[in-house]
Amino acid sequence: MRIVVSGGAGFIGSHLVDRLLGEGHRVVVLDNFITGSRANLAQHDGNDRLCIVEHDISKPIYLAERIDRIYHLASPASPVDYQKLPIQTLKVGALGTHNMLGMAKAHAARILLASTSEVYGDPEVHPQVESYWGHVNPVGPRGCYDEAKRFAEALMVAYRNFHKVDIRIIRIFNTYGPRMRLNDGRVVPAFLSQVLRGEPLTIFGDGSQTRSFCYVSDLVAGMMANMEKGDQDPVNLGNPAELTIRQFAEEFRRLAGSDLPLVEKPLPQDDPRRRRPDITRARTLLGWEPKVGLAEGLAKTLEWARGRVA
Repeated sequence: MRIVVSGGAGFIGSHLVDRLLGEGHRVVVLDNFITGSRANLAQHDGNDRLCIVEHDISKPIYLAERIDRIYHLASPASPVDYQKLPIQTLKVGALGTHNMLGMAKAHAARILLASTSEVYGDPEVHPQVESYWGHVNPVGPRGCYDEAKRFAEALMVAYRNFHKVDIRIIRIFNTYGPRMRLNDGRVVPAFLSQVLRGEPLTIFGDGSQTRSFCYVSDLVAGMMANMEKGDQDPVNLGNPAELTIRQFAEEFRRLAGSDLPLVEKPLPQDDPRRRRPDITRARTLLGWEPKVGLAEGLAKTLEWARGRVA
């Protein structure tokens, strides 16, 4: 197939491109490199089945050749990025999604939106199920990202209902692995950088807030399964193994063979207290669940990060 991946030079997008090319597809990457990197795709230099187009999808684009699938991943995704780029984040969620849906409509292509667990906000339902509407502060520091993705989901459904576009929506929970930007402010790259520099590990609040971490290869497998076998309603993709941030820091110290101290800092506003996906739908609909355990995934990520931390 000929497949478009918006945000294909990003962390998750580049791993998706690896898989798609490995299966013999032709891939068009649309990326403005505002948070992505050409280096993430350098392993495919010279591959004539990959076309990289530098473009901000908040602006219209026309591709003449037939398109079969669109994976819409483009968006700043870390708090550091979307709080620095709030307007761009809102525009890619709204105008970018509109443009990708227009492309899907024009080519009668199936389109998948990479939404996020952040649509649930600081959840009052635990674990989070797809039928939960969320608890989001639209005017808080995370609102630009949360509401951009919530709007994008609504726009996908509007195009499904009005234009009969064939849609897929996934809600991605915390994902980690090689090619994460080590300065993006999220907990995995922060801990990686601190461990490899021999610095204290920073936890926010008392570290009792929980997260669930999915290795990137598992996420990509779920994403592709949903594109081909899913239905048109949202599906959670993530690892349901929940642990506190303090426990996560201890796991990092164990893997690194380090006794680095833990340093507490104030908890950011609207930081979710608990985050764990209910993946019942993914299991029953797609036959999907994560396979890579935390120790294995972190060891691979730590090995990748060695030599990349100054």
